[in-house]
Parts: sequence; C-alpha cells; structure tokens
Amino acid sequence: MIIENDKQLAEILNGAKTIAVVGASPDLNRDSNRIMEYLIKVGYDVIPVNPNYEKIFDKKCFPTVTNIGRPIDIVDVFRRSEFADEVAKDAVAAKAKVIWMQLGVLNEGAAKFAIQNGLKVVMDRCIMVEHRRLIH
Repeated sequence: MIIENDKQLAEILNGAKTIAVVGASPDLNRDSNRIMEYLIKVGYDVIPVNPNYEKIFDKKCFPTVTNIGRPIDIVDVFRRSEFADEVAKDAVAAKAKVIWMQLGVLNEGAAKFAIQNGLKVVMDRCIMVEHRRLIH
C-alpha cells in the first residue's frame, strides 16, 4: 500500500529503528547527507548505502541493502526515479518493511513491485520534513 495519510506516516516513523539510506553521500551539500545527519541526531540507527564509499559519518557504508545483513525497517531512497526499481528489488530481498522514496522520487513500477512483495511504500516525500512535522 502507498502510505499517504499522516497517521500511517507517523506510525512508520515511530515504529522504525533502523533506516538504510540508499544514495548516502559524504558531501555536505547533498540532501542525503543533511537528512542522514538529522536521522542520526533524532535517534535512528542509520546505515549508509553507496558502493562508492567505505564510511559516511564514521558508519560502515554498504554497497547494497542486502549486504547489510540485518533487519531494516525503512529503506530511504536518494536515487533518481529510474533507479528505484533496482532499490525496490534490493529492499524486498533484504526483507525491509518500508521503501521511502524521497521528494522528487516517483516510480509506480517500483512501488507496485514493493507492495506486491509486502512492503509499505512512501513516494515523493522527504522523511526529515515528515518527521519534523509529525513527530517533533
């Protein structure tokens, strides 16, 4: 199911402990960097996912979500929309609970695949904006 109402969004954010940030970057000018830092500060166990880096924020960086090897609540996607299919397959394989496509990331095919495989889907929403609006 595509999650759009505030109650469901708040439930996802309150229930999550572990967030994999796909497209994480050490570049301070990137949204993924600022949002990853915010998620860490508000208490989530954040795991960077990007095959181009070994560490981000002193955290081991993984090439894919499936390489993490432990349960993931939310896969937060900072990749262009055309790459969301690949991330959805990875999130399903890793048995994540939610795939959260950041603001500007829209991929109906990826959403449908994720839903058919038991994941909840959030599309075209910033996890930091929603967290600040609904939780803090």
